[in-house]
This record gives sequence, C-alpha cells and structure tokens, in this order.
Amino acid sequence: MLLILAIVQNQDAGGLLDSLIARDYRATRIQTVGGFLQEGNVTVLAVIEDGQLADALGIIQTNCHTRQRYVNAIPALSEASMLTTPCPIEVEVGGATVFVFDVVRLERI
Repeated sequence: MLLILAIVQNQDAGGLLDSLIARDYRATRIQTVGGFLQEGNVTVLAVIEDGQLADALGIIQTNCHTRQRYVNAIPALSEASMLTTPCPIEVEVGGATVFVFDVVRLERI
C-alpha cells in the first residue's frame, strides 16, 4: 500500500476529490496554508494499492493546473529600496506537489 500526499490549490481541490472518489479512491482533504504566497491550499491524503499509483497520479495531473499570477515584489529593505515602490511580477502557481510513501500498516477503526 501507498500513501499519496498531494498539496494543491483550493481551485483544483474540489475537482480532484470528485475525480478520486468517482474512481473509488478514499481521500481526505485538509485545509492548509503555505508556500511563497502564503495563501490557502489543500492537502489531499489517499491510501492506494501499489498497482494504482499511475492511475492516481494521472487523476492528480488531469485536475491540478498551473496558473500565471501577478504578485507585488517587495524589494529588500535598504536605503535605496525605501524610495522605490513594489512592482508586480508574474509568477507561476498551482499544479500539485505530490509525495508518495510506503504504508507499513493501515487500520480503519
């Protein structure tokens, strides 16, 4: 057995969970915050059989997309930067960060 831990954007979480459940995967959704933008995201946990890994990763890839977003760059604090205003820069956000762990033991209580 394997444990998939996938960190995804809020916008992608609903579709991802619907797709996993439609394929009879059990999944748990945990609201989390982190990363460069300090915005809300979702951590999805799913336990699967070894032979289901490619299918589960395909579902994640299909449902989790990268996006372009503008954020205000704040220059490092120095005398020169105190006179400048932050300017927006384009960054890529989204997709999924996926970790796969071996499960030694699973108990449903």
